[in-house]
Amino acid sequence: MLTSPELILIAVVVGALVLLLTNRVPADLVALTVLLILMLTGVVTATEALAGFSRPAIITIFGLFILSAGLENTGVVQWLANRLREIGAGREGRLVVMFMAAGALLSLVMNNIAAGAVLLPAAVQVGRDSRVSPSKLLIPLSFGTLVGGMATYFTTANIVLSDTLIDRGLPGLGILDFAPTGGLIVIATLLFMALVGRKWLPKRDSVGQIASPYALSRNLEDTYRLKERMWEIRVPGSAALAGLPLSQSQIGEKLGITVLAIWRGQQAILTPEPTEVIQADDFLLVLGREERVRRLEEWGALVGRESSNGHEYAVDLTEIIVPPRSSIIGKTLKELRFRNRYGLTNVALWREGRSYRTDVGTFPLQVGDALLMVGPVRAIRSLAQDRDFLMLQSSHTARPPLPQKAHWALGILCGVLLLALFEVIPTPIAMLLGAVLMVLSGCLTMNGAYRAVEWRVIFLIAGMSPLSIALVNTGLGQRIGDIVANNLIPFGGLAIIAGVFVLTTVITQVMGGQVASLVIGPIAIGAAIQAGIDPQAMAVAAAIGCSTAFLLPTAHPVNVLMMGPGGYRTSDFPKVGAAMTVITFVMLLIGMRVFWGV
Repeated sequence: MLTSPELILIAVVVGALVLLLTNRVPADLVALTVLLILMLTGVVTATEALAGFSRPAIITIFGLFILSAGLENTGVVQWLANRLREIGAGREGRLVVMFMAAGALLSLVMNNIAAGAVLLPAAVQVGRDSRVSPSKLLIPLSFGTLVGGMATYFTTANIVLSDTLIDRGLPGLGILDFAPTGGLIVIATLLFMALVGRKWLPKRDSVGQIASPYALSRNLEDTYRLKERMWEIRVPGSAALAGLPLSQSQIGEKLGITVLAIWRGQQAILTPEPTEVIQADDFLLVLGREERVRRLEEWGALVGRESSNGHEYAVDLTEIIVPPRSSIIGKTLKELRFRNRYGLTNVALWREGRSYRTDVGTFPLQVGDALLMVGPVRAIRSLAQDRDFLMLQSSHTARPPLPQKAHWALGILCGVLLLALFEVIPTPIAMLLGAVLMVLSGCLTMNGAYRAVEWRVIFLIAGMSPLSIALVNTGLGQRIGDIVANNLIPFGGLAIIAGVFVLTTVITQVMGGQVASLVIGPIAIGAAIQAGIDPQAMAVAAAIGCSTAFLLPTAHPVNVLMMGPGGYRTSDFPKVGAAMTVITFVMLLIGMRVFWGV
């Protein structure tokens, strides 16, 4: 019979799951709501509810974000990306393995999302130079960062699972405890991708390319389906638009139409300023839905296709990505006054396999959104220096601001790893020390350090931590663990680990690995205790399940980041991800038998 606290806890978990699935409430806000409900209903005490903010896992993750930012800020990871670009031009198979391996390598010491974001422009550039579609490279890059995270302590779920062991009075996990089993998975998945998986990757038109200086990029134009919404408007002297500045024409405000260029006599005016006055006999190159464009006829304009008068507009196109930690997340281009600020016009947005070309300025921006921009090269280069955006053309990517500090950043990273490896000081303290040294050495400013932290992740984990505590306090975690163990004990310890891994992997596809680690941790450790299995081995297995996010793009932010540049659809991920999941499962069981003696 379930107790009242257990029933409340089940209701909270189900409610949180529904909110996370519907995506109507930000995940970090859901986490804080969970914290408050559990505290107000008495399932956890106030001290337990707030304890998540001071957990060793939070300090470790906090330090990891700052260390990763220091490596980026000083150009260490950019140097690696540049070396990959130099040696990468070649055959498709070699490129697939190279970028998957590079993603795995960086994820050993960096946040997965940061590793993917750094290598993304290099992958797009090398793919273009080698005539290999980015869709052949970006899923391997994403999956590489995920399997690399399985082989290191420095992954959010792995840190959380180690903390859960400590909460139960058990020894935590060290930075080498994940290496044997995770390393086996890395090798096996790399071989799979090199021999078989790359053949199952989709081939899509490249969306991460800039147009030539004097013509529209055919790939970008086709991918975003611009042609069907491009029109050329002639403005007779009698038209209501004649003599009005663009800012007063109401073309954008009332009709949601974007003016890309103006042809006046023998001159093309690219990305015209809002103060540009529309003159009699001007031709406007506009982008919008036909029914909206046709309404310009009511204003006296003449509507036709842009090719009807033989005008050539030397419009440059480029694509930018909204990266993690960007301050523009949740804001619209209109709120940012993007056109006035940067001198570029947004003509389309790519999100989750779909192109949007109307009212794009009103869309709240999300991580991984790909924005197609039109404007002069000088404006594109200026935008590349803004770290709120990720430019997909490598020649325009932002230069690291402090390359002279690279040796300091590398030295600090190596020192932190050695201190943690030899247990000179606890790992959370080592990470915090590394974060402080990054600032003291000038690799980062304090503002840069604050900005480096993914505060959404911090609040998500801290807010969900009482859920993990409640699973232990109410006994529900142990109850579920006992059910799992009792049903699988007849089949042996590997069967129990297999069951926990499958359960964790399913939860991860829905809730993400960070939340899954907090929910599954007490259950997995409870099952291990009941079955007499090494709890550390079970924690490693559960942590690897939290990184097995291969089936859906929404299962991990690094997958989302690749969606736009790769032109992917949701169905593209399980085509390769299902086999990756099976291989991870098999290698996990082998690793558990060989390295943990299960």
